[in-house]
Amino acid sequence: MMKAAVGLAAFDGKRYLSLETYRKSGKGVRTPVWFAAEPTNAPASNSRKLYVYTATDSGKAKRIRQKGVVKIAPCDARGNVSGQWIDARAEIVSGEEFGRGMGLINRKYRPWKQILDLSALLFRRPERIMLAIRPV
Repeated sequence: MMKAAVGLAAFDGKRYLSLETYRKSGKGVRTPVWFAAEPTNAPASNSRKLYVYTATDSGKAKRIRQKGVVKIAPCDARGNVSGQWIDARAEIVSGEEFGRGMGLINRKYRPWKQILDLSALLFRRPERIMLAIRPV
């Protein structure tokens, strides 16, 4: 578990991560995404996680439903990687954990996330899901 904590330290202070998911053919697809990290004082029973939200019908969501194996690395808004790739596992979460992840993202990306939420009220957007990502 210590290795995972050190690996996630690479994301401290970063605004984007590159999320690599895999097609059925095995080909990787990299996408820069907003994320929020669970606080470092998270319960010891769970390894620290990163949260990403996306549309239910997005390509990355479909690929994660097929196979939860992913790689993550810090990057800029254009997806230019600025650190080491880390092997990880992603899963779709709901309920209380969805709320916890959304709260972390809302705080980190204030006011931009709130502007996006307002636009969602004005324009129809697909339903959103939350991904929890844990290093392996």
